[in-house]
Amino acid sequence: MRVFMTGATGFIGAAVIAELRAAGHTVLGLARSEANVAALTAAGVEPHRGELTDLDSLVAGAAACDGVIHLGFVHDFANFMASVEIDRLAVEAMTGALKGSGKPMVIASGTMMVNHGRPATEADDPLSREAPRAASEAMVLETPGLRGAVVRLAPAVHDRTRAGLVTGIAQSARAKGVAAYIGEGANRWPAVHVLDAARLFALALDKAGPGTKLHAVAEEGVGLREIAKTIGERLGVPVRSVTAEEAFAYLDTMAMFAGVDNPASSAVTRATMGWIPTRIGLLADVAQGDFLA
Repeated sequence: MRVFMTGATGFIGAAVIAELRAAGHTVLGLARSEANVAALTAAGVEPHRGELTDLDSLVAGAAACDGVIHLGFVHDFANFMASVEIDRLAVEAMTGALKGSGKPMVIASGTMMVNHGRPATEADDPLSREAPRAASEAMVLETPGLRGAVVRLAPAVHDRTRAGLVTGIAQSARAKGVAAYIGEGANRWPAVHVLDAARLFALALDKAGPGTKLHAVAEEGVGLREIAKTIGERLGVPVRSVTAEEAFAYLDTMAMFAGVDNPASSAVTRATMGWIPTRIGLLADVAQGDFLA
């Protein structure tokens, strides 16, 4: 299969490319710069010039391939809703190009958009139709004649070089000299190793039926106090509970996420996709993380 991929030069994208190539697929990767072109070419990927705001390039890339994996996202948390709108328009363009084709399209979403306070399941819908990325999910799941699937990523997609939103918390801890958590820090985030997540995207491309929702979750919920404690020990800074009102001063833009309780299950994903995560857990990666060296 020839697969068009956005986010091909990103953290998760590089791991997905390795999975796809090992399975015999070829990849057409979106490249917004000459540096991206060079990186993709070196990885054995055909580059396709364009970016997420260039809808014509997205349509052309999707139409030229047998399937799509959409991983690209503008990670500007200071202008988060603008990034969400860029994603919505990009997904709208690509689903429009593939409508009625029967081709697979797999997009990345997040577990944080579904129910909080209890383990979210694949059957759960977003908290509201206005929730961030809910519109993108709906388009992929509901477009007729499209084998659309959504992979909801845990907020902590990790290896030794980074750990999703936990990286932002660690950067704030380094800058402020304090590893902070909100309140009792009893709220939980799910986690998954990047190589386990990449395997799930490859499985979804091959096996997922129309309207499939999957959870890339290896650990159902890791406590934020334990995350802060591990960061503090690694950086040699104190660990402190802060109030919700104080959170931005200690956590910067991560304050909007750090108080969320988001345990999530992947039982259905494991049963239907035959996906078995095998890599080490979040705290072990953070404890030895190169990004905290």
